[in-house]
Amino acid sequence: MFRSLRVRNYRLYAGGQLVSLTGTWMQRVAQDWLVLELTNSGTALGIVTALQFLPSLLFGLWGGLLADRYDKRKLLLATQTGLALVALILGVLDVTGIVQYWQVLVLALALGLVSAIDSPVRQSFVVEMVGPDDLTNAVGLNSTIFNSARILGPAVAGVMITAIGTGWAFVANGISSIAVLTALALMRPAELRPSPAIDRIRGQLRAGLHYVRQRQDLLLTMVLVFVVGTFGLNFQITTALLAKQVFHRSATGYGLLSTALAVGACVGAVLATRRRTRPSLLFLLLAAMAFGLLEILAGSMPGFGATALMLVLVGLAMLTFTTAANSSVQLGVEATMRGRVMALYLMCFLGGTPIGAPIVGWVANTVGPRWGMIGGGLVCMAMAVGMALYLVRRRSLHIADVTDRWEKITSRY
Repeated sequence: MFRSLRVRNYRLYAGGQLVSLTGTWMQRVAQDWLVLELTNSGTALGIVTALQFLPSLLFGLWGGLLADRYDKRKLLLATQTGLALVALILGVLDVTGIVQYWQVLVLALALGLVSAIDSPVRQSFVVEMVGPDDLTNAVGLNSTIFNSARILGPAVAGVMITAIGTGWAFVANGISSIAVLTALALMRPAELRPSPAIDRIRGQLRAGLHYVRQRQDLLLTMVLVFVVGTFGLNFQITTALLAKQVFHRSATGYGLLSTALAVGACVGAVLATRRRTRPSLLFLLLAAMAFGLLEILAGSMPGFGATALMLVLVGLAMLTFTTAANSSVQLGVEATMRGRVMALYLMCFLGGTPIGAPIVGWVANTVGPRWGMIGGGLVCMAMAVGMALYLVRRRSLHIADVTDRWEKITSRY
């Protein structure tokens, strides 16, 4: 289960990520709660979320191109420093009591711009630390670390916000970046396995798009990831609105719902570390269907405790799907294309949030907070079922075509 941790560089990276991601989740909870305190509007929260992820949709592919061209470790040192500065600026504005909604919008956009480069570089850097044989294990461990932080971060943030306010959660996130920066600085570059760097020539972005377009397995996976990411993975909005407007809980209640989701996600990530082969498209479709159904049930639960328990199962299904999709894409691409393909994957996974977040926020405001979650689950289920029917029909046509050709050949004899 932990075989990737035999690699020194990955051990350093994993330790730094655990600390830094805990701070990241503290900031996510604090930012959502700060927006609700300033506006008490699901639509306003959706706009902030959209601005934070819009750069991934617009510029994510350029981030992947940088990952294919340059030293990924040095790029990460720069991007992680940028993320820390944004967190500290927001923290200072909040702690001093002068923060306004428009400032949160600007800093959310700045955070998104840096993340548009950071995310594809981080995703494609994993294989350089552990090699292709341990990649699925490392992806699973990354998800375990991510969701361990997702358990700890919201819980700490909920207590911190209630005790001393949202501002110090932002400051804590900025300070936590020191851990990952130290880990990157202490790595041994000679022990990395860098992908061959590509030359700076015209048409490299188009080449990445063409590569994915010609690969049905990658294309269908990314379409499915886009729909699930756009409409199903808006828990930073739906759980905040459920906690505040349906169950009338404080930030601690929001933190508990986020923690419940993360507990299930952590279990799903641990199970994913045992996978050694590339997941099939059928597995991804079944996982997406299960996720959509469980999200519908979670949004329908009558009480706070029942909702939290159901979110544990939602988290497990969510990580089963997302980890399998990540592994499927990473293991199915050429090394020289990995940065650009992972950038496209992240554009699908995160880039749809600027579209889905305002829609989910508007639905929650108009129809009710529960429908933000229920509607997302319905869309995910419909997409997975529709894609499955498409593949079955295509396979049936292919089998019929082969059978018809065989009958024509045998009829001659």
